[in-house]
Amino acid sequence: MAISLNILSLCSSSSLTSKPHHNRIRASSPTHLAPFTLNFKQQQQQSSPQKLTLSVAESVCGATLAALISASLFFVDPALAFKGGGPYGQEVTRGQDLSGRDFSGKTLIKQDFKTSILRQANFKGAKLLGASFFDADLTGADLSDADLRSADFSLANVTKANLSNANLEGALATGNTSFKGSNITGADFTDVPLRDDQREYLCKVADGVNPTTGNTTRDTLLCN
Repeated sequence: MAISLNILSLCSSSSLTSKPHHNRIRASSPTHLAPFTLNFKQQQQQSSPQKLTLSVAESVCGATLAALISASLFFVDPALAFKGGGPYGQEVTRGQDLSGRDFSGKTLIKQDFKTSILRQANFKGAKLLGASFFDADLTGADLSDADLRSADFSLANVTKANLSNANLEGALATGNTSFKGSNITGADFTDVPLRDDQREYLCKVADGVNPTTGNTTRDTLLCN
């Protein structure tokens, strides 16, 4: 709103530009009349581009102000956008040591945990749609019953974690993501891109049915 008011003030000031004043031509001898007549014609010629410039400026100001007002009607709180600290209060969760922290049951949609240390952290039942655990250390973390749809586990260390009944539909697990020693009973891996060796390992320990989607873990992993 402050920006809109400043634009409005600027546009208002430009519309109040003083109009050109024509010099009065007093009766005089022919020798004095010629210069005044020439000066008057020059002013007339210069007034046209000045009016055109003013008209264009007013149009630009009007369009800019209209755009700002329209944008303000759809303004979204920046705290809800995906960024470094994420929307979890004012706390920065990216690149932090959050070992043992309790995030159970929290709504952490698009939360940014990139490169953070999350050993033994508790995410049980948390809503983590689109959250990023890129290159994070989740060793021994509790992710049971968590909503992890479209979460990013690229390069993450998810060894010995509890993923029982977690929903990982559409999550990313590219690179050297490791699930070794993790409990995946009832986890849903639908549309999770896995390397052949990752899939082979997980299929050896896969079991159970996801209580939310009703899909069997083995089927979501495309096990033979």
